[in-house]
Amino acid sequence: MRPRSRLPAPPEQPRLDERPRRPSVPRGTAFRLVAVAFAVTMLGTTLPTPLYPLYQHRLGFSTLMSTVIFAAYAVGVLTALVLFGRVSDVLGRRRILLPGLACAVLSGLVFLSADSLPLLIAGRVLSGLSAGIFTGTATATLVDLADEGAGERATLVATVANMGGLGAGPLLSGLLAQLAPDPLRLPFEVHLGMLAVVTAGVWLMPEPVEVTGRPRLRMTRPRVPEQVRATFLQASIAGFAGFAVLGLFTAVAPSFLGRLLHLHDPALSGAVVCAVFAASAIGQITLVRPLGRAALPVGCSLLMAGMALLIASLAVGSLVLLLGAAVAAGLGQGVSFRAGLAAINAEAPPGQRAEVASTYFIVVYVAISAPVVGVGVAADVVGLRAAGIGFNVAVALLAASALVAVRRSRRER
Repeated sequence: MRPRSRLPAPPEQPRLDERPRRPSVPRGTAFRLVAVAFAVTMLGTTLPTPLYPLYQHRLGFSTLMSTVIFAAYAVGVLTALVLFGRVSDVLGRRRILLPGLACAVLSGLVFLSADSLPLLIAGRVLSGLSAGIFTGTATATLVDLADEGAGERATLVATVANMGGLGAGPLLSGLLAQLAPDPLRLPFEVHLGMLAVVTAGVWLMPEPVEVTGRPRLRMTRPRVPEQVRATFLQASIAGFAGFAVLGLFTAVAPSFLGRLLHLHDPALSGAVVCAVFAASAIGQITLVRPLGRAALPVGCSLLMAGMALLIASLAVGSLVLLLGAAVAAGLGQGVSFRAGLAAINAEAPPGQRAEVASTYFIVVYVAISAPVVGVGVAADVVGLRAAGIGFNVAVALLAASALVAVRRSRRER
């Protein structure tokens, strides 16, 4: 009887601790690399802003379509917030940051070949996905990588990276469109080069959280506990008003400058939008803590002042008033947003804090898109000037209602 042949033994697998480790940089270096990656990613989300008039001229679409293209960004952000808000807690920060950067790269590639409305919308959705995936994860990563006891500094760095990137995007593309050739390609080529560098940096970062298992893709359901609802309502009204203003400036400011003030320089459009985000960052960083309990009312008051200046600017066609409106509204948005989020976090039960914060972000990102589309519809019916003035009055009334609600609740306490 012939002996039974044996299958060759499988190759011996290396033990887990013997497998080659991925090279990584020190935590301090990783902190700086993630902060830069955060800024570069957010820069890409506002990069097209000064270019919308150029796309309008080339493709022949209306102001309404400009606002729809912009609103597609918010669709991407909301999708990412709802579907991927907590995945990095399970899968790891680096494994989520890298797909966020990949969405930013895809967005840039789409814009390089964007010769139709569907491609512009696709590019904006991908840009929104990158922001929605990246924002919460990058902030958490910076906190994780910070030295012990430096969580507040990490949050400050995250704020600067976020708002600084948002402000730098239109400034960069506006300058390139004004001073360099091929304005609808060069800004995205420059940004893709930046993304290549920061992607390498994120690849080299150490993983700051323990990977605990396989994540389940679950939708984040907007919920607010009963004990937080009064504060949440006040903060949400102010936050809605502030983010609606950001949406207005980002989506329609170039049209305001070109059609109402007869100023067609992309660099100027980029500077105006940059002023809004820079003022928001300054308000969040420098004013919220000194103002304390007065921060939310002051933020609402600044929003109202910004809307008054913007109405005057649209009525008389003044660039100086428009810049003043950008600064006042940006300060008001930054102060009211951060004060509102702080108030919600202070009252929310610890086990539901992330859920309540996510609901707040869903509210404000709806605000950055839906009202602006309304402005686009109204602009096609009654004209851009009347639509802008009507929008500003509505935002001022929202800010005033939040101010009244805050004061009434404090008197009742």
